[in-house]
Amino acid sequence: MLVTRIYTGDDGQSHFEDIDIEMGEPGLGGLLSDPWAASAVQFREVPSEYLLDFHCAPRRQLVVNLTGSVEIETGSGETRLMGPGSILLADDTTGQGHISRHVTDEPRSCLFIHLD
Repeated sequence: MLVTRIYTGDDGQSHFEDIDIEMGEPGLGGLLSDPWAASAVQFREVPSEYLLDFHCAPRRQLVVNLTGSVEIETGSGETRLMGPGSILLADDTTGQGHISRHVTDEPRSCLFIHLD
């Protein structure tokens, strides 16, 4: 399963990388990865005109986009579009951070999973 990771590089800038979550052998419930330890879950809704200038992730967390879309931009200008069903591993808790902005005229809902 592919997940987009945003992380802080040695240059203090946020960067993207695609990581492939290893899945185990098939079982009754399909393919499962190893568990990830988490401490909390938050639900979030933002309006269609959402724009959050440069910011760091407040903690290491998974962001699961449920509805709507968001464009994430790094300081170098690299962008990624995260649509419904996409998963972002927000790991840029230091440095310049990233910009998050709406790309459609619909509200966005997502799920934050706080990682240990």
